[in-house]
Amino acid sequence: MAAGFGIEALIGGLMFHAYGAYVVVLREEFGWSKTLLSAAFSMARAESGIFGPLQGWLTDRFGPRVLIRTGMIIFALGFLLFSQINSPLAFFLTFFLMAVGSSLGGYLPIGVAIVGWFRRRRALALSISSTGMPVGGLLTQLVAVAMTTVGWRWTAFASGIVILLVGLPIARIVRHRPEPYGLAPDCGPPASEHRDRGDGVTRRPGSEDFTAREALRTRAFWCIALGHGAALLVVSAVMVHLIVHVTERLGYSLRQGTAVLALMTVMQAIGQLGGGWAGDRFSKRVIVVGCMAAHAVGMLLLASATTLSMVVAFAVFHGLAWGARGPLMSAIRADYFGSRAFGTITGLSSMVVMFGMMGGPLIAGILADRTGSYEAGFKLLAALAAVGSIFFALARRPARRRPVAYRAVR
Repeated sequence: MAAGFGIEALIGGLMFHAYGAYVVVLREEFGWSKTLLSAAFSMARAESGIFGPLQGWLTDRFGPRVLIRTGMIIFALGFLLFSQINSPLAFFLTFFLMAVGSSLGGYLPIGVAIVGWFRRRRALALSISSTGMPVGGLLTQLVAVAMTTVGWRWTAFASGIVILLVGLPIARIVRHRPEPYGLAPDCGPPASEHRDRGDGVTRRPGSEDFTAREALRTRAFWCIALGHGAALLVVSAVMVHLIVHVTERLGYSLRQGTAVLALMTVMQAIGQLGGGWAGDRFSKRVIVVGCMAAHAVGMLLLASATTLSMVVAFAVFHGLAWGARGPLMSAIRADYFGSRAFGTITGLSSMVVMFGMMGGPLIAGILADRTGSYEAGFKLLAALAAVGSIFFALARRPARRRPVAYRAVR
């Protein structure tokens, strides 16, 4: 959990939450349109869908530590090259490199490691690890200060150095599964190779888990992926356009804009811890349906915001919804399909989820360039978030596959 927290904080603070601040300074220096800057973010996130299945298989096959180390090196290299860009093409290529690195070293391999180590308190463990993302968001204030003090190029270069100095040592802490260390999930005693339930039939541990092919045949797999994609429509649009929206429409400064982001991330952290606790005790599916409704309400408030109080209300609704829902995406998949092929199943679902990460910034950016306001785009995203709640409502637990049985030798 500690390693996951640290990696998430690096990615959240230096890239995902900070991207909106980079959008502001890049528009000032190069005059690039919102559509172009949105397209770069969307194009970069396409890698999660293109490489997601392969990444999931590699994580299950070689373990998360190898992928996290590789990802941190690529992530750092992307920032170092990004600090030297002078054209849209260079911007697209370097940001794509940063996205590949953050993906290889982030959400999926961290989730695989935690799912392998925890069962009883899986949602809480995932939420504690994921809290690194909003904590990293609080560091965006420091990124904004650095941009206005030493410039965005030196800020990006320094970010690459920090990733190498911090990310690589953290990666060494990660362990894939507890069994090679003589432990079982939840740090219990090691399980026997086979389990006998007193009926003369023994079963291999993990034999009741779904394979990736079996998961693909269930309605739950597709409903969760579509609902997750709808949620990321909102999340990705906010990442890219929130600071530009509040600085251009409401006249806030860059530092004030990042302060709104900081409030949102505080609420995200609260939501993650609360959602993790609740997810281990109540229906994860019902909680997520409520989170999608809160996403929709938050976007409607942001679309119509004319006062600070409306922006604050958005930050509360969206932050709590994002925080509570985020770690439950991994927890509900692990509950439904098991941990044996969790990386591959999550990687395959990313082929659907990526359309949310790609579509949100583009919808908001294109409509803003055409109408001169984010209002229409944010309202459309609110409606799509509401539709996402329907997908989660339909995502009921699939029937558990029959375990492979072995007749005991007498």
